[in-house]
Amino acid sequence: MALIQRSPEVFLAEGPIATIGSEDIEVLRQAVRKTPKRRVRINAHPGSNDELHEMIIAIEAGSYIRPHKHPGKSESFHVVEGQVDIVVFNEDGNIERIVSLAEKGGRHPFYYRMSSAHFHTLIIRSDLLVVHEITNGPFVPTGTIYAAFAPEEGDSARAAVFQANLVKRVAAIQEAPQ
Repeated sequence: MALIQRSPEVFLAEGPIATIGSEDIEVLRQAVRKTPKRRVRINAHPGSNDELHEMIIAIEAGSYIRPHKHPGKSESFHVVEGQVDIVVFNEDGNIERIVSLAEKGGRHPFYYRMSSAHFHTLIIRSDLLVVHEITNGPFVPTGTIYAAFAPEEGDSARAAVFQANLVKRVAAIQEAPQ
């Protein structure tokens, strides 16, 4: 299937029947290196008004995703390649839960679903993470709420400090006796 590039970060798998294979993942692998945010996706849904949004997303390690939540939406990830920690926060920025995922065949689950709105972010644990994300539409740009406790994505210096501190906080939690 031919991909249509909509922007440096977005491709569309056009047609009434979308298929995505190894060649398409390779397109993402090449494209992600050229994007400032170090993430790129293929939309399998034709438009932002669709009721169901399905994306194959490639994210490089170190990519900062500002903690955010999506009121009124569910979200699920199926890991195709790589490993990730999904960090879930309360309203004050305290870590509530860490969901470790990896591709099928490892010691971690390969799928998760968040059925209610919680602030969350990702810590990519592999060089590249490839996930199949599903969420309900339509996409409304103002429908995402960003956490006040975390810096904006454009503030790269503060974002790097926040991310480094978050990695340490997560490691401390994961290493603590249960």
